[in-house]
Parts: sequence; structure tokens; C-alpha cells
Amino acid sequence: MNSVPKALKYSKTHEWVREEEDLITVGITDHAQCMLGDLVYIELPDIEVTLEAGQECAVVESVKAAADIYSPISGEVVEINESLLDNPQLVNEDPYGKGWLFRLRPFENDLAGLLSADAYSKQVASEAH
Repeated sequence: MNSVPKALKYSKTHEWVREEEDLITVGITDHAQCMLGDLVYIELPDIEVTLEAGQECAVVESVKAAADIYSPISGEVVEINESLLDNPQLVNEDPYGKGWLFRLRPFENDLAGLLSADAYSKQVASEAH
């Protein structure tokens, strides 16, 4: 079973969200990086770009496939994880730590539409069948 940290919130499209004071850190889940395989390229959003919840905002490419990343909430991009540009494998190695993708300043605290760790685990289990 892939790891699903309880302290995070999750989107149905396999992004995770961590609240840190007034910012939201976004990454892709352990399940998502396992399904993709070894990442070879990541395209991150531009800083100061405004994103709507559900908007395509980044791309991850592996040897197997490319996948779009969607913003789990609306907000302004204030930071990207530049170390991923040279080392996209950090997402494979540490998806909930060093492999984070970007940080948003949310327009409102709109995490209610996101899944709990338990709900996300159930979704992943149902997709596997």
C-alpha cells in the first residue's frame, strides 16, 4: 500500500495539499508517482500566476507517460520547487517532502472540497479494481 499521510488533504486527481501558515504546498501523491514511474521532466507553473481550482498548471513526464497536474485550490503561485527542474526524481524519492511542486497563496481557505487521507485511500483502492 502506498503511503497516505493523515495530516494532508488530497484531490481526486492525485495531488496533495499541506497547509503551512498562510500558504498551501502542493505535490503529487505517492500513488501517482508510483503509477508514473521514474520522472524525467517536470514543468512547473510560473511564479505570480493565478490558478483556479481544477486548472491544469504543471506537467510531469516519466519514461512511461506524461501527466497533467491540476491546482487543487484557487490561489496565486508564490514559489516553485526549482530543485525539481534539475532533479525530477525527487518526486519519486520523497513525494511528500523534497518532491513538493509549488506553493500557493490561497484566495480563500477552500480545502473543504478536498479528500481526507482515508477518503483518498478508498478512492485509490476502488481505482485498482
